[in-house]
Amino acid sequence: MTTSGDTALPKVVELMWGLDQPAARGPRRGLTLDQILDAAVEVADAEGYAALSMGRVAKQLGFTAMSLYRYVDSKNTLIDLLMDRVVGEPPVIAPGTPWRAGLEQWALAEFDRIGRHPWWMDIPLARPPRGPNNMAWLETALGVLAEAAVPMPVKLQLVMNVSMFVVSKRRFLRDLDVDEGDFVSVMARVLDPQRFPSVSAALATAAFEDDDIDWDRADFEFGLARLLDGYEVYIAGFGG
Repeated sequence: MTTSGDTALPKVVELMWGLDQPAARGPRRGLTLDQILDAAVEVADAEGYAALSMGRVAKQLGFTAMSLYRYVDSKNTLIDLLMDRVVGEPPVIAPGTPWRAGLEQWALAEFDRIGRHPWWMDIPLARPPRGPNNMAWLETALGVLAEAAVPMPVKLQLVMNVSMFVVSKRRFLRDLDVDEGDFVSVMARVLDPQRFPSVSAALATAAFEDDDIDWDRADFEFGLARLLDGYEVYIAGFGG
């Protein structure tokens, strides 16, 4: 609800929340915003974030770049819309789920979701996400913490730190292209156990060569569990 003293909403926010009104005049529109965003995702999935442009997306759709500007006024608006589009809807967490189990489900869902579109992590975070999907994810996580005996501003900090861990871990796993078995083999040939006794012992007992384990996910789950261990101690200090 707005009043006469309210400033106009940013165009991208109107588009995200379905508040934009189509122009009453002019030729009939031949596209929808959903089609444009789907095409943009297709381009980025195939060619990476750097390939995204109004012209490239228009070509994907068989239209001219100018035709897209009737729906999306700039590339920046397109990117903001994609930031919300790609994350989709949050997981459904059963009512009454203990906060730790709920946050774990939430974090694993985010880890899996952004892993489907790794280029999403290349979008510059120029401002906080403002779309309905991102707000739904936030609402779900805060709802999980509803019974935790910490103030609401603290709950928000806890949620944001979990999300930052998820995104940074995803980015690290994507960018670090390492064959762990090869890494261990090479290091074993150059490390002097006298100079690097702890590192040598750690690598000697590593089980990276076990192909039956998804090491990326296992490493993420380990780090998430340790983060939530700390949350348990912290929240218990508030009596929750």
